[in-house]
Amino acid sequence: MTSLVRRRLTVHGIVQGVGFRPFVYGLATDLELAGFVGNDSIGVFVEVEGATTAVEAFARRLVAEAPPASLIDEVASTVLEPIGSYDFVILTSQPGSSTTLVSPDLDICDDCLAEMNDPQNRRHRYPFINCTNCGPRFSIIAETPYDRSSTTMAEFAMCTMCEAEYSDPFDRRFHAQPNACPTCGPEVWLVRDGAVVEGDSIAATRSIIASGGTVAIKGLGGFHLACDARSPAAVRQLRDRKGRAAKPFAVMAADLATAREIATVDETSADVLTSQAHPIVVMSARPASPLADAVAPGNKTIGVMLPYTPLHHLLMESGDVWVMTSGNRSSEPIVIENDSAADRLGELSDAQLLHNRSIQRPVDDSVVRSYGGGVSPIRRSRGFAPYPMRLGFESRPALAVGGELKATLAIAARSQAFMSQHIGDMENVETLDTFATTANDLSRLFRIDPEVLVCDRHPRYLSREWAYANADGRTVIEVQHHHAHIASLLAEHRRNEPVIGFAFDGTGYGLDGTIWGGEVLVGRLNGFERAGHLAAFELPGGDAAVARPYRTALSLLRRFGVPWDIGLPAVAAAGTTERGVLAHQIESGLNTVLTSSVGRLFDGVSSLAGVCQTVSYEGQAAIELEAIADFSMPGAPYEFAVVDVDGTLVVDPTPVVTAVARETLAGAAPGAISASFHRGLANAVRDVAVAVRDSTGISVAGLSGGVFQNAVLVELTVDALTAAGFDVLTHRYVPANDGGLALGQIALAAHIA
Repeated sequence: MTSLVRRRLTVHGIVQGVGFRPFVYGLATDLELAGFVGNDSIGVFVEVEGATTAVEAFARRLVAEAPPASLIDEVASTVLEPIGSYDFVILTSQPGSSTTLVSPDLDICDDCLAEMNDPQNRRHRYPFINCTNCGPRFSIIAETPYDRSSTTMAEFAMCTMCEAEYSDPFDRRFHAQPNACPTCGPEVWLVRDGAVVEGDSIAATRSIIASGGTVAIKGLGGFHLACDARSPAAVRQLRDRKGRAAKPFAVMAADLATAREIATVDETSADVLTSQAHPIVVMSARPASPLADAVAPGNKTIGVMLPYTPLHHLLMESGDVWVMTSGNRSSEPIVIENDSAADRLGELSDAQLLHNRSIQRPVDDSVVRSYGGGVSPIRRSRGFAPYPMRLGFESRPALAVGGELKATLAIAARSQAFMSQHIGDMENVETLDTFATTANDLSRLFRIDPEVLVCDRHPRYLSREWAYANADGRTVIEVQHHHAHIASLLAEHRRNEPVIGFAFDGTGYGLDGTIWGGEVLVGRLNGFERAGHLAAFELPGGDAAVARPYRTALSLLRRFGVPWDIGLPAVAAAGTTERGVLAHQIESGLNTVLTSSVGRLFDGVSSLAGVCQTVSYEGQAAIELEAIADFSMPGAPYEFAVVDVDGTLVVDPTPVVTAVARETLAGAAPGAISASFHRGLANAVRDVAVAVRDSTGISVAGLSGGVFQNAVLVELTVDALTAAGFDVLTHRYVPANDGGLALGQIALAAHIA
């Protein structure tokens, strides 16, 4: 007689809402094992009893054949005494107090897509078809464990046929919490001029967009504003309505073949476009693209995504390319509720395509950039949030509130950090309300009660004010902005060692009260030294100089001893009266701030070269300077001077500012100037890194901060550092911009006594 063994396995990771329990049931049944499977707030627990070979095969296949949407972090195994079980059952979910992992929203799977397109299937053309392998997760879950009663689908009672699927362990929809059909599930309808449009709402939406209109479409994690990306009039109308003068729009292409018509889609980009996350991928635009110029003015790149919900697939036909931009007024959070759509999107759209599946929390589209054979995140949200970041250290329960721009929070306990979805810039009450709601949401969802709050040192950041206002007796830890950037890079790579960190961005509050942004930090998770920085210069008018890069350009000229020649585009842009005011401000220090920001240096060079004099969105001048870089034209890299000032390396841009002004006056092409500037800055990073290595012995270099979203600069800098023998760390999972700050804040707080 075959001896029986019994084993208990506890599976940690993304194992709820991804079909894990039915998978376990099928596997146990196939191997003729008895026992049970259930889930609680920790994960999935299994007990199996049977022949030794069958139990061992079960343990192997549990990991090797796990559902594609799952993510197993760890399997703990315990040997038990056999109890004589004779069948295998699925237990009811158990509540608890421990942290559980929540799956991101998933794009529609091939099986559901095939059923939706099958005229004989009962879910033919149903916009909310889903199964355990696809569909909404993070955007609908209110509490863990993940059961239908804890989601926004609780209000929809399943019909007899859906209930049968839901209850059948061998069905693809077994315990698929959003399971529904046309008989019992959510529905979609179109509203125009305040009235419901009769008939086929999908066809009517397509008709409006084909005729040049804009439709607000309620999707998975919020509304999109959609129009025909090939129509100059439609795109311009959307820009005018939204008050978005030049910031690039993302587009949705009907399929991969259509995406290839408008962008250069390499193998890596294709893999990311079609991955379960389905993010927006920023790629090189094709020169002969049929898209309207107003989609991404001043850019040589285009952000493209593919349909990821059943509704998208119903709306779009092969060859279609639609602008799909966040459904909000500029600077406000994305709209998620039907009632709000009429008030906040009514003036921005000609019609609203609505549905009655409630969205628990706003989840905007993720954005990644493809370059150098890989991708780097720009915005980490739908499809990625709330995947945990595995930490290389233990964290006490902590909530990090990030910065001011691209607000993202993180909550952590033990060896995991959970980063929130993208929230937006902290510029208004609406965003602050969403920020506060998200902080409470993270704590509740992951059952973490923070003992400490972590914030940026900037005294005027709303996120910092919120942390102190909501501390309620808890400790608030302030960390320096650029140290948090480097810490986020170390945490992402699970490294805890000294690094020569280059933190380049537009602004960050320095320890000396000035605005930093061109920092060379010998950084660790328990401290840093400022080993070097860009030479400081004045920003006349502060934020006014950010909005008008020619102000920064004139400040650079004055600070580094270059005359204000009227032949320079930046000088001409100021006008006679304003030049007088600026000269007085710079000389007297009136209403000026000192900055060492590389982001502002980019602005100044862009203005000096005649590329961009005023901006309507963050980073515009630098983005347009990168876009025109032409490395086919002759021109040596500009040379920065590196000077040791009392043991600190100061990167002096005087030779660069002088060269840009001289070559602009001589009629040099802006593309050549841009290429020389990018090469020169990459070489300066290498030279400073070598000097710091010579004095410290550190051979690891890291690149973080918003400036390193510039793919041209990253590739040049990585090549230069690698050739000089450095181990180079760049961001691959967390944004280099302020969207990654919260992870760095968590890491620093864990290492502060």
